[in-house]
Amino acid sequence: MDMKLEVVVIPVTDVDRAKEFYGSLGWRLDADRAAGDNFRIVQLTPPGSDCSIQFGTGMTPAAPGSAQDLYLIVSDIEAARAELVARGAQVSEVFHEGAPGARFQHDATNGRVSGPAPDDASYGSFVSFGDPDGNSWLFQEVTTRLPGRVDPAATSFGSASDLASAMRRASAAHGEHEKRIGEADANWPDWYAAYMVAEQAGTELPT
Repeated sequence: MDMKLEVVVIPVTDVDRAKEFYGSLGWRLDADRAAGDNFRIVQLTPPGSDCSIQFGTGMTPAAPGSAQDLYLIVSDIEAARAELVARGAQVSEVFHEGAPGARFQHDATNGRVSGPAPDDASYGSFVSFGDPDGNSWLFQEVTTRLPGRVDPAATSFGSASDLASAMRRASAAHGEHEKRIGEADANWPDWYAAYMVAEQAGTELPT
């Protein structure tokens, strides 16, 4: 039986403040419902995400701000960071780890190294930000999935921008392919498709 993560509960102090913050990031408001004075549930969903967040009143005994380093996967970390900055969020610079686990360290000597991962390695570049209560989030750039991480027979993209980014990478790789064969490839749609499926599945890319 498939088991799909649907919702993560975020502990907050001020429900309206949290609702305004996450809404300002461009997250879709799915629900805001109350039952009396002691229960309220608010749900929002990040763009392109199958998983949502919920917060409210009477939902969790967890301390506000105790949800730490929740991952948001993006295909272009610089573009994702720029969008949050434009929306007024306080966002770190792009960084990579100088020591294992540095992405989870928030102090001044945390082992984070400024700039993207060497060779723009998939899974290696991060951006961090937090909400008004101190719940923290990580952007992680993933351009090629690890083998076995996804079903190679199933290909999907979370948003139009993710699809466009994948097509740009396929276009660049196809340009190199045409240089190698010394002529224009009239069958480029099939080549693009094979490249994009292989990239998502983490299998060998066509050349």
